[in-house]
Amino acid sequence: MIDEVKKLLIIPHIAVHNANALSSPFTIGFPAMTAWLGAVHALQRKLNSQGIDVKFKAVGVVSHDIDLQTYKGSNDFVHSIIGTANPLDKTGARSAFIEEARCHLEVSLVIEFDNLTLEQREPLVQQVTHLLHAKMKIASGDVKRFATPFCLNVTEGNDEEFKKLQRHLMPGYALIERRDLMLDAMNDKQDALQALLEYLTIHHSCETDDKGSVRWVKYRKRVNNKPSGWIVPIATGFYGISDLATAKNQRDPDTPHRFAESLVTLGEFKMPHRLHFVEDLLWHYQSEGDYYLCQQAKFAKPEPLDSDDTSIESEF
Repeated sequence: MIDEVKKLLIIPHIAVHNANALSSPFTIGFPAMTAWLGAVHALQRKLNSQGIDVKFKAVGVVSHDIDLQTYKGSNDFVHSIIGTANPLDKTGARSAFIEEARCHLEVSLVIEFDNLTLEQREPLVQQVTHLLHAKMKIASGDVKRFATPFCLNVTEGNDEEFKKLQRHLMPGYALIERRDLMLDAMNDKQDALQALLEYLTIHHSCETDDKGSVRWVKYRKRVNNKPSGWIVPIATGFYGISDLATAKNQRDPDTPHRFAESLVTLGEFKMPHRLHFVEDLLWHYQSEGDYYLCQQAKFAKPEPLDSDDTSIESEF
């Protein structure tokens, strides 16, 4: 909404070591959006328990660097996951383990907050700094370092204020939702998984010019005869496939348990200077029926939940 003032907490250049790169059962890469919003929700709960009554409403993620822990030999066709070694068993053999994809990355978080006065912002920044230093996990990874957090007001539609925010986030790539590409393909009667793969597949073809010279070219699917951008698969939530119940040995005995499947759609990494509003950057919690989603406001229906709503805390 134009002229709406966004109160933002910026945590710049967080270096995360060994973050979970297995973002869904069938995608490896940038950690799932549920991991980022979950970390911010955990941060809010820690702050609330220490008397800072802040509400985190939405989160933006800007990637500055990512090092996916994979290896490809000179004659290998595919990459292999670089796993961590488990201790030897009593026979001296290596015990069996499930491979876990990991990555080292550096990101900046843009967190929209509410329910604080101007005088309470300094204690907020100090406590956030303390909590991040106190072995807090983000996307299952360890926080190695980060720049000093700060608060910033940005009025939607005010270019100067938004450019100030952009300068703090550059160089980097903001992750935005491109569910519209999936919807357009599915409206054309295309299978959802096939629509996703079409935007990710790299095609190779052989071309011959007038002189008989042969060259190989590679390309990806275009949108309106233009490059579709840096399109990636992203995990954005869960779909419940069982009723709420109590499971044996569940982690939290007071929270209902249910089985769920991951929801995967398309996203795009876009440099912040190509965005026009703060809302273009932000992701919200969303809940509707059996769906639990992290999505952007342009796709939100109904209104996003507050981050302290207990209905988003069911143990999936």
